[in-house]
Amino acid sequence: MSASPVTNLSLDGRFARELPEMAVRWKAEEAPDPRLLVLNEQLAAGLGLDADWLRTPDGVRLLVGNSVPSGATPVAQAYAGHQFGGFAPLLGDGRALLLGELVDSQGRLRDLQLKGSGHTPFARAGDGLAAVGPMLREYILSEAMHALGIPTTRSLAVVATGRRVRRESMLDGAVLTRVASSHLRVGSFQYAAATGDQDLLRRLADHAVARHHPEAAGAENPYLALFEAVVSAQAQLIAQWMLVGFVHGVMNTDNMTISGETIDYGPCAFMEIYDPATVFSSIDTWGRYAYGNQPAIAAWNLARFAETLLTFLDDDVDRAITVAETALGGFSRHFEAAFSTGMQAKLGLVGADDAAVAPLLDELPELLGSNRIDFTSFFRVLAHAARGDAEPVRGMFVDLAGFDAWRNRWQSLGPDGDAMDAVNPVYIPRNHLVEEALTAGSAGDLMPFQNLLDAVTGPFEERPGLERYAEPAPEEFGRYRTFCGT
Repeated sequence: MSASPVTNLSLDGRFARELPEMAVRWKAEEAPDPRLLVLNEQLAAGLGLDADWLRTPDGVRLLVGNSVPSGATPVAQAYAGHQFGGFAPLLGDGRALLLGELVDSQGRLRDLQLKGSGHTPFARAGDGLAAVGPMLREYILSEAMHALGIPTTRSLAVVATGRRVRRESMLDGAVLTRVASSHLRVGSFQYAAATGDQDLLRRLADHAVARHHPEAAGAENPYLALFEAVVSAQAQLIAQWMLVGFVHGVMNTDNMTISGETIDYGPCAFMEIYDPATVFSSIDTWGRYAYGNQPAIAAWNLARFAETLLTFLDDDVDRAITVAETALGGFSRHFEAAFSTGMQAKLGLVGADDAAVAPLLDELPELLGSNRIDFTSFFRVLAHAARGDAEPVRGMFVDLAGFDAWRNRWQSLGPDGDAMDAVNPVYIPRNHLVEEALTAGSAGDLMPFQNLLDAVTGPFEERPGLERYAEPAPEEFGRYRTFCGT
């Protein structure tokens, strides 16, 4: 008899082996009646996993952590974090388990993690569980971000557990199987630093260098090079968020990765009407994590990261602070370069004269905001003007004189409409459609979810029959609020 796929699957425990002080060995709670809701077959293939087997009862048990390969050591990871500006020295995986690491078809090391698998020692007063709706949200949002070309954790599967979860009402429970290049966070370094164990902190930094930024190992100061690499990666990531109107909603330091991937799709959403003050999170009552604040918050988080590395930057604390401040200054340069380049691409002006483009970029936010323009639709409709038909985009504006003045200068630079369509999505996970899909999915009807997933995972090609997926929310949808799901 041949070995089963779970027997053949090898999951390494490198994180727990190299950083045992930050890993608590734990088991997922038994799911009484696990049922596969959605499986990412393409991602499974890229991980070397047999999608047909994952659909079997044994495969589904793997996806909820109730059956793990021999030798695998599931662990809950320890980390700290600034949450809405307040420091918590111990957070950790309250409802997540790292099953282990595997090598994908491209030779890249990937974490396989469960979310919603039950109470862990880090759960505090939480139950460690998750409901179907929030797990479907993370699946669709993360896969949409991947399709947009934005670095992100991925979603392999959502499995209903057959357990009821108490929130404001009783809901069906679920587990998300998440894939990431790692789950190292700024909060991981804050935890190690808070212990006062310099050896642990150094091993964590060496682990991060080896896993994510190996080029830093050969630098004169590998830890400074690590910091500079994370600054660059995060600056480019935030620029990509801003270019598509993504609002993360909970940019705590424990939700900022060392890899530069987007993580934790809790109270996140895509902005529709352009407004830098856009906030969706029900708990962000003062707008700390508003759309327009995201670059500044990212820099603030990176300053907290720098604080954990000071002793490795220079023996003299004053010199170390100066070194860190200089390196952190690179964030604004990297961000502005990435954002400006991205906006030029969105406007079809790659290669145009910078002196002519800069005023257009400076004036566009005010035009969009004062006319209450849908951010995503604008760039797609603007491409028609690049091809000679300006009426559709003119019809979006109340201030026609102001827009026409801007448009005439833009058109004089010879924008490329086809190039615009290649970078400006037709379909994003629009908030009313996400809610429609999650409501139906939570009630057992996954068709709206699958239809929306099909649209947003092919975001740049306009397809007949998908018109409603390109339209803004109707007025009666009202103000949108999202919740963390815990």
